[in-house]
Parts: sequence; C-alpha cells; structure tokens
Amino acid sequence: MPDICEQPKTDQNAKVMATTPPATDGNGLLPLISVVIPVRNEELHIVAVLDALLEQDYPVERFEVLVVDGHSTDNTREVVETYTKRFGNIRLFSNPRFLSSAARNIGIRESQGDIILIIDGHCLIDNPGMLSNVDHAMRKPGVFALGRPQPLFLENANLTQRAIALARHSRAGHHPDSFIYSDQPQIVPAISTAVAYRREVFDQIGLFDERFDACEDCELNFRFDQTGMICYFTPDIAVRYKPRSSIFGLCKQMFRYGRGRIRLAKIHPKSFSWTMCLPALLISGIVLGGVCATFSHSIAIAYFAVLACYSLIIGLESVRLSAVNRFLPGLVVFPLVFLAIHFAAGFGELLEIVTPLPRKPH
Repeated sequence: MPDICEQPKTDQNAKVMATTPPATDGNGLLPLISVVIPVRNEELHIVAVLDALLEQDYPVERFEVLVVDGHSTDNTREVVETYTKRFGNIRLFSNPRFLSSAARNIGIRESQGDIILIIDGHCLIDNPGMLSNVDHAMRKPGVFALGRPQPLFLENANLTQRAIALARHSRAGHHPDSFIYSDQPQIVPAISTAVAYRREVFDQIGLFDERFDACEDCELNFRFDQTGMICYFTPDIAVRYKPRSSIFGLCKQMFRYGRGRIRLAKIHPKSFSWTMCLPALLISGIVLGGVCATFSHSIAIAYFAVLACYSLIIGLESVRLSAVNRFLPGLVVFPLVFLAIHFAAGFGELLEIVTPLPRKPH
C-alpha cells in the first residue's frame, strides 16, 4: 500500500502527452519485453496468468516470461514446467530466498528484454493488448517507467472479499495520495504504482532491496523518483487482483505493509511523512490516551470525544458504501474491514519501529 506520493507537476504531464512514432531496435523489430513473475504456491492462479500472456496481441517472439518460484509446496512448479516444454519464450527459475524481492532480482538478471514488466502470479489479466500498451506508453518522450492501477475484482467473491474490495477503494481504506485506484493517464511519482521499467533504470539505481519482504516495490520506486526520471501512469496496462478471503488474511497483508512502510523510512529518511504513520499514531493514541485519561477528567472527555469521532467516521463511511453499492451486509462487515486495515498496519509499523534493520544481503 504506497504511502508517500506528491501531486505531479502539470508541465510534466504535458511533456509526455504527445506520442512518438513506434520505435524499433534498428532491425524493424518491436522491443523485447521481459515479464517477470515471482510465485510461491500459485497453482490455482498461474495457469490463467500464463494463458493470458500467451493470448496477448504482442508478437510472441518479442516477449519472454520468466517465472521465479520460491520453492512452492504445491504443484506450481510442475504446472509451469508443462508450459516451458511447450513454449520457448517461457522459462522457470528457482528462488532459494523465497522473498518476492529476491525473485524479482533473479528475473531481472536473467532477462534479456529492453523493457521489464513485473506481474504477480495471482493477478487477473483481462486485456489482450496489455503488452502492446506497455510498448506504446513507454515510447512517450522522457518516460522510463510505467505505473498502472490495481483494482480488486469481485467475480465469485464471498461477502468478506466484496467488502474488502469496496473498502480498499474508499478514502478510509487506502492512503489518499496513492494512485493505485486512479483511472486517469498522468505523470505520477513512481513510488505508488511503477511496475514496468526500461532496462537502463536498473543500471542506474540498482535492483530491489532484498531486506524487504513487503513494499520492496515502493523502496525501488522511491530511488527511481529521486533520480528525477519520469513515471507515466496508464490504465491501459491495468491488472486486477483478488481480495483476501478473510479478515485474518487482510490483517496479515496489512501488517506486512505496515512494517514495510517504516522500514522504507528507516532506510530512506526522506520518504518519511506523518500521514504514513497515521495507523501507528492511532494505536499509540488509544493506548497512551487511555492511560492519561485515568488521571484527568478533562483528558478523559477529550479522549472519548476523539474515539467517538473516529467511530463516527468509520460508521458513516460504512453506511455510505453499503447504500451506494446496495450491499446490506456491509453495515456489519465494513467496520471490521476498516479496523483490520488501520490496526493491523499500525501494529506492523510499531513493531518495525523497535526492530533493528536486517543486514543487507551480499
């Protein structure tokens, strides 16, 4: 869940609106696109991802797929191997460190493409023109990275998944500076959305930091933003994601995100903002405020007034989402989802604040 984004400058947007004629590699060929897919235990989803890539309207000889498996305990590896035997542009690699950051780096090192696109092994690709759109958008003058929206889809969703998807699109459910649910082409800070890069980007800023087990994309994209290079956000390369199927699963996800936010700020102090710490401040305020309230009647009144305001905001937003989406169960489920998002992220942030940074792998 990206955190530290500033509104892009309008003159930068104007700079990239005009497209240039399609460029080739000098031999009349389209750029080679390398699609890197980190996976672990994605047996249920990887077939749909690979099939969607093979059905792209981009010439099959001009893109490669590098699946990097973190020692899956299901049949993910065997499933992918059936594709590597049939299709020469699909390759499989092992990731002994398990982490997505390490998998991405393996894929980048083994790739041969001019453009490197990162895709998860459990997303839904329902646009056969996605790779062509990557190529088209990357041709805009000055663009070195592409961002995309990542909407959550609801097909065959249970009540909790539907509530999570709707809540995450709400301002109360994700950082207000994030662009991941936007639908407008524009220049944006890479930190919130970048997923595709020109190869030379990695020559300049290095690879993913393998000290991260979440938010590794935000860390690399923060370094990208520091160079002044341009990231162009385009809905034409969007993929969709399936929400977590339970409140517990959502809590685990948000806890990891919270830890990743603070680790990013530890490594890159310039990335820090008070808004990124709102979940941690919420929990700290509840605990410390409760203690102080026992010693002062005035503090107790203020404390419970703040709690009432927070509860009112969550309640009103839950009612609004339930009414707008005609989703009556949301009156019960939305408050649970919002509390899970805020408190799980907050606990993750607080734990990371007191946890020493891991050593950088060699």
